[in-house]
Amino acid sequence: MAYTKEEYEKELREFQWDIPKDYNIVSVVEKHAEKNPDKVAIFWEDADGNARQVTFSELVAGAHRFGDALMKLGVRKGDPVIHVLPRVPEAHMVQQGTFVAGGVAVPCSEMLKGKEIAYRAQVSGAKVIVAHLATADEVEKARGESPLETFILIGGSRPGWLSFEELMAEGNPNVEKVPLTVDDPMTINFTSGTTGNPKPVVHKHRWMYCHNRITARYWWDASEEDVIWATTAPGWAKWYWSPVGVGLTTGASQLMYNGRFDAARYMELLEKYKVTKLCATPTEYRLFAQLPDLGKYKLALKDAMSAGEPLNVEPIEAFKRAFGVTIRDGYGQTESVCLVCNYPGIEVKPGAMGVPTPGTGVTLIDENGNPVPKGEVGEIAVRPDNPAIFDGYWKAPELDKEAFSGGWYRTGDLARMDEDGYLFFEGRADDVILTSGYRIGPFEVEDALVSHPAVVEAAAIAAPDRTRGEIVKAFVILAEGYTPSDELVKELQEHVKRVTAPYKYPRAIEFVTELPKTTSGKIKRAELKRREWEGWDRG
Repeated sequence: MAYTKEEYEKELREFQWDIPKDYNIVSVVEKHAEKNPDKVAIFWEDADGNARQVTFSELVAGAHRFGDALMKLGVRKGDPVIHVLPRVPEAHMVQQGTFVAGGVAVPCSEMLKGKEIAYRAQVSGAKVIVAHLATADEVEKARGESPLETFILIGGSRPGWLSFEELMAEGNPNVEKVPLTVDDPMTINFTSGTTGNPKPVVHKHRWMYCHNRITARYWWDASEEDVIWATTAPGWAKWYWSPVGVGLTTGASQLMYNGRFDAARYMELLEKYKVTKLCATPTEYRLFAQLPDLGKYKLALKDAMSAGEPLNVEPIEAFKRAFGVTIRDGYGQTESVCLVCNYPGIEVKPGAMGVPTPGTGVTLIDENGNPVPKGEVGEIAVRPDNPAIFDGYWKAPELDKEAFSGGWYRTGDLARMDEDGYLFFEGRADDVILTSGYRIGPFEVEDALVSHPAVVEAAAIAAPDRTRGEIVKAFVILAEGYTPSDELVKELQEHVKRVTAPYKYPRAIEFVTELPKTTSGKIKRAELKRREWEGWDRG
């Protein structure tokens, strides 16, 4: 539904969470299956044109079969289970099956390397991992480097792995699920920071209820009548935001495409499956806008959402001309639900993230934790006891103390609020890089670069880019005996792709003889970033 300003302000004032204690995502999906057993839950297609449909009853049966298998393998309530899966229907069955067994999902991007998977297993303590044949080679490298003991493979066979298909054939589709409440842990999502390794963010099953109340309602405006498509993948928190937190909580059908991005191909899929709600990254929208005949596609699209970083005005205007749909920005993090958005019915201001969502208590604060007046830049913050954010870090009380000190959860994102209550993104308070929908910690890039013998020291920052908004740029000091060259740039880029997830590689490398530092020896990334952005128009 479209909200008037008065209706939105009324909901801001009167919103109540009223979270039921017995809420969990498995029970929600089961209710959809009971109501509409033959309704398509997942429309799936891959790059070769292979297609499948999975109904809600099939999804529930598959989840129970896999949950039964996990329980027989010794998974108990609260045990973490790692998932390294591409966009395949089995991803939903594995995730829901983990919850049937009472387990905690540890989603991992299919682009992660072996050492990154091993790290996530070490931190979470997971002994069970589920992977697809396409991701198995890297997962295999984590064997012996982590507590992982049980390896389950989808889509093929390998020595030392259990067959997902065989486990599913033997699993009981009617097995009794482990009782779960809104306060039981659901996921451990790893998020990038400015220093050190990614941190294990814990969400409870309450997270899905909050997404249904906030993200699905105020941003997506989704219902069971919709066909939604969020272009994200199962290893990301955004997957739990949308395919799970919107699609499965509302009972909508959803499209899943397992193939590389191609603007024309995506448009064909939107048309073919009559998608009514689309959520894509700003990069994808910018590439859609470059299609010379965008308006030729006959879409059923009612809403388009953008997430990951601010979206410039050109693709918004292109989509509106072609389809009569205004792309609406939304903002949140791995740690939250949708905190700020352009809700249905709002006037979309160019460059604005939108307005705070009801129930979240979004506030802009200064360095001392005091709210800042309208027009001034402050850090987006939420009170720690708000159910819209995460419950801390997995078995890391020292990280919890740091995250929630001062009576706020600080997002690290800077914004200003205009007189109408709209928020405008002003950058990061720290050095995390936002590019093509990814959050990349500079430490991860720098750590990969210095592992190459040619690199003595490196600094990674966000540099401006017309298509991606930001790209990773690295400043590199070379070791003695090495000289700058285009060939060395390519070698270093390929090296980073080999030792860490490929999306983290620096698209630009500049060779320098020194890096700006503080008196204590810390690299001044902010100074490097300021030089890159001076005079740049985000447009």
